[in-house]
Amino acid sequence: MTEKKTGLSRRKALLGGAALAAAPAIIGSGSARAQEKIVWKVQSHWPKASASYGDSLQVIADELAEITNGRFTLELHGAGEFAKGAEIFQIVKKGVVEMGTLSPGYILGEAPMAGLCLGVPGTFREPWEFQYYLKNMGAEAMFNEELAYHGVVSRAEKVYPTELVVSKEINDASDFSAMKLRSSGSYLKYLEAAGAAPQYVAGPELYQSLASGVVDGAHWGAAQGAQSMSLWEVAKFHMKPTMGMAMDTLIMNKAAIDALPEDLRFTLMMHLENRFWKRCAEYQYKEMTALAAGIADHGVKVKQFPQGVLDKFAEASRAILEEERAKGGNAAKGTEMLVEFLKVLGYA
Repeated sequence: MTEKKTGLSRRKALLGGAALAAAPAIIGSGSARAQEKIVWKVQSHWPKASASYGDSLQVIADELAEITNGRFTLELHGAGEFAKGAEIFQIVKKGVVEMGTLSPGYILGEAPMAGLCLGVPGTFREPWEFQYYLKNMGAEAMFNEELAYHGVVSRAEKVYPTELVVSKEINDASDFSAMKLRSSGSYLKYLEAAGAAPQYVAGPELYQSLASGVVDGAHWGAAQGAQSMSLWEVAKFHMKPTMGMAMDTLIMNKAAIDALPEDLRFTLMMHLENRFWKRCAEYQYKEMTALAAGIADHGVKVKQFPQGVLDKFAEASRAILEEERAKGGNAAKGTEMLVEFLKVLGYA
């Protein structure tokens, strides 16, 4: 059905939820302050080739510009343009850029809750479980209590599965233990405990590291990450089951948020909240279609981890949970909350 027949424009569709609530302030205010145009610089940890750069960050920027009539725009920068990896937290904290994207695994030393908000490998099995832990049970709020010390605010961008792609077939635990793998955050400990030799490689260098044999496998999200980063060209084996659920986050400079006109501040925060739920659902659908395309178009082979590796993963997960608990404070509370939830789910 065409837009002409329905009379439903993209702008009208976007004026739902948070945008609708903010609309009176946007349309009705005639003050100079209300008409001020705001531009935020955004440093992403995703290379521009990554699926999340276009499907997540670009969509947020486009929709925000549209629902504010161009008053609030985001100037996007791919990985490494101003900073990459853990450096992004520092330039957001200092106000060099107003917003960034990153994995909580990059800032484990900045906030004790970062390990739990990254996602503990081997715990959650379905995206909704992690979403509930973050939003409904309060893990994200606890994370923000810690980030407030740095003048930074976080909003979950999406929950996604973490799956390994490798260039060599894994038939038993000995094959796995011979592998050099790209990883980050608590997944470094997880893979190491299961016998592999993990190391951190930044996104822009990932494909070349796999192609040259510096590493034998990597995780960059799951199917969509492998597809968009062309990892399947050099790593044909896609491993199941999912190692765990992870979270990407949008971080913002608190002073920059406070400096926004009230209506734009409300629109921004509500839009990010609504976008999280939409993006999580969209991401799972695209995981299915990406993996199907990989199998059909690139000869990807889906393989299961041997039981010996899965047993080591389970041990590693329990050890990581104890390490999180030992941090004390919010991390200890968050770990207890997580363990009790896993019991309700029948996983522990």
